Amino acid sequence: MVHSKMAMGSASMSGMEGMEHSKMAMGSDSMPGMEGMDHSKMAMGSDSMSGMEGMDHSKMAMGSGSMAGMEGMDHSKMAMGSGSMTGMEGMDLSQPSMVMPTLGLAGYGSDNEIKHLDSENGPQVDMQSGMPQSGLNDPGIGLRDHQANYNRKVLTYADLKGLHPTHDKRQPTREIQLHLTGNMNRYMWSINGINFADSAPLELAYNERVRITLVNDTMMIHPMHLHGVWSELETGDPDYIPRKHTVMVQPGSKISYLVTADALGQWAYHCHLLYHMPGMFRKVVIK
Repeated sequence: MVHSKMAMGSASMSGMEGMEHSKMAMGSDSMPGMEGMDHSKMAMGSDSMSGMEGMDHSKMAMGSGSMAGMEGMDHSKMAMGSGSMTGMEGMDLSQPSMVMPTLGLAGYGSDNEIKHLDSENGPQVDMQSGMPQSGLNDPGIGLRDHQANYNRKVLTYADLKGLHPTHDKRQPTREIQLHLTGNMNRYMWSINGINFADSAPLELAYNERVRITLVNDTMMIHPMHLHGVWSELETGDPDYIPRKHTVMVQPGSKISYLVTADALGQWAYHCHLLYHMPGMFRKVVIK
């Protein structure tokens, strides 16, 4: 059908006089069966698309669906697909979509969900910390009231600052979440509910940057020591991360630190309380 000189009747598309449709591609659900029609000189009738005077659709490919609320947006070079775009006023769609990190940034600690493994269920574990808080600002049992009682400030991990700038500023590529578990009545100690005798080694790739998050599910403090490499405590300052050998994990709390696996071999990883060590112990293999 040739509509180049065809006058449209009433109840069709009034108010579209002067619009250039010669380059306008129509999508689905608009004018089925009109493919290949020349509308460049088509006079429109009344009552269907009134109020569209002066709109420039010369380069706009229209799709199906609703586009309510897009007033003020420049569509001159925008290819529209199907679906609704309500409420997108003023959005800049020219940039690629933002990719959100899956791990917290180096130096700021973990923001991942706390997950308890099936191995933590059993007689060897008598409690779990469902919503552990950061232990960075906790001075520990017996020292928490010194400011109020004696007007003395007690330093915490949050006050630590590296003497030298952070040596390895890479972001962690993965996170290992370990739960410090036990049964206070039976005095049984473990990691993730598994004692050392029944555990598998923790394996690290040589020179990888990894975050270790310790969750203390018990009511006792655990000083955890990873041999062979530094434990770089995440205190919120990525430029001066303090290095430690042993990290204290307060009861019911969590704490994160970074490790650069730059020492090949097999290393001990354990609680430094002698009577916890036989169960709360792991072998770490860097290869």
